[in-house]
Amino acid sequence: MAKAVNSVAREAWECVAELWFGGDMQDRFHAACASVDLSPPQLKTLLSLQPDLPMRAIADMLRCDASWVTGIVDGLEERGYVVRQPHPTDRRVKVVAITALGEKAKTTAIARMHEPPAAMLDALTQNEQRTLRDLLRKIRDSSNSRQ
Repeated sequence: MAKAVNSVAREAWECVAELWFGGDMQDRFHAACASVDLSPPQLKTLLSLQPDLPMRAIADMLRCDASWVTGIVDGLEERGYVVRQPHPTDRRVKVVAITALGEKAKTTAIARMHEPPAAMLDALTQNEQRTLRDLLRKIRDSSNSRQ
C-alpha cells in the first residue's frame, strides 16, 4: 500500500513543481537552448548524456521511439556536440559520446539555467536562502541515493 502523503509535503512539492514548470524556468530553459543553438529535446538529451550511452538507452530515457532519437542525435552531431561510435562489445549497437565542444555547450546551458532569479530570491534573507539551499540539497541527495 502506498504511503499517504501529508498535506504539508504535497503543498511543498506543489510549490517546487510550480516554480520548475512556471514561466521563469521555462524562459530560462529556452534561453539556454538558444545559447547553444539546440531545440529543447536536443538540450535535454545533451544534459542527460552519460559516457557511451547506447541510442536505445537514450530512447528509454526520453520515453520515446528510437527513430525520434535518431533525429535528435543527428542535430547534436551536426553541431559537433556528440559523435556516434560502435559499442565496445557489440558493434551492431551505436553509442553516443559527448565531445569537448558538447561539454562546453552543456556547461554554457547549465550556467544559463542556474542563474538565480534575483527577484524571487530577494524575498528571502541570506539565512533563509542558505536554509532553502540546504533543504533542497538534502532532498536531491536523498533522491540520488535511491537511484
